[in-house]
Amino acid sequence: MEAIRKQASKLREQVARQQQAVLKQFGGGYADSVFADEGEAQQHTKLEKLYISTRAAKHFQRDIVRGVEGYIVTGSKQVEIGNKLCEDGKKYGVENTCTSGSTLSRAALSFAKARSLIEKERGNLLKAFGTQVAEPLRAMVMGAPLEDARHLAQRYDRMRQEAEAQAIEVSKRQMKIRETSGNGDMISRLEAAESKLQELKSNMGTLGKEAVAAMTAVEGQQQRLTLQRLIALVESERSYHQRVLQILDQLEREMVSERQRIEGAPPPVIESSMPPPPSYEEVNGIFMRTPTVAELVETVEHFLAEAIQSYRAESETELNLSSGDYIVVRKVSNNGWAEGECRGKAGWFPYEFIEKRDRVLASKVAQVF
Repeated sequence: MEAIRKQASKLREQVARQQQAVLKQFGGGYADSVFADEGEAQQHTKLEKLYISTRAAKHFQRDIVRGVEGYIVTGSKQVEIGNKLCEDGKKYGVENTCTSGSTLSRAALSFAKARSLIEKERGNLLKAFGTQVAEPLRAMVMGAPLEDARHLAQRYDRMRQEAEAQAIEVSKRQMKIRETSGNGDMISRLEAAESKLQELKSNMGTLGKEAVAAMTAVEGQQQRLTLQRLIALVESERSYHQRVLQILDQLEREMVSERQRIEGAPPPVIESSMPPPPSYEEVNGIFMRTPTVAELVETVEHFLAEAIQSYRAESETELNLSSGDYIVVRKVSNNGWAEGECRGKAGWFPYEFIEKRDRVLASKVAQVF
């Protein structure tokens, strides 16, 4: 449609140029002065500029509407994806059965809550884009004031072309009268043509003023409304990002606090299930009944053993062992301890830390005593 209008405008310009050429060719008095009025020329120029200005503003408004509508469609899809992510986080936080703690569950619930708030804010933003930006601009693009003003401008343009054609007609009749001295009928027709031309010029001037006033009002309205809607768009988006930033800051503080709590916690204390080694009194039967001592200490023949893992003594009665050490085992307790000698020192150590050996390399004998 716009291409057809452009083509019609070019055709009107061509016709106008041809009419002007005819006017110059005949050189009649009326022909020279029909559009010589400076006020009318300025009015015509201003109307052309207003027409171009309002058309450009209309196209810009339409571009904004299309852009905002596309943003709304894309944003709605993002809201849908974000809400699904929110549901997944909430589900994990509620149903998680991790045995090592509930830290990730709490983080998932916090994330889900923050995500829900963010998507709610995004939905409000999209709604504001539709009601405060797209709808007002669409109404103006399709509104009556702009179309009415453009119709007035087009009527003025057609009337101006008609006046130009009538001026040519007057000039032709003037030429004929001068060439033939004229007669009553020709003079009467010339007067009628001149009268029609004057009427056209008068109507054209009035219509031109109306068209200029209407186009000026529409141009001003376009400028004000478009600027207001752009400001509303910027303010809505700025408010959205500020709110989202607050939500994310709060979420980050909660997660960082949880991480610091975990990293700063002392390592868990693993309590040993092994009972302490027998005391001197228990081993030697001091202040103890003979049956109890028999239960605690098993009398065995001395044997050689090798430490299969290191052991660090926790009391003076215990013996330090390094992996690979050879020990002379002298006693074995029923509660998992053994007593022996290594490197000239004697003491208790866990029986499971050693393995019995039948032979010892000669180079290792010195380590035992």
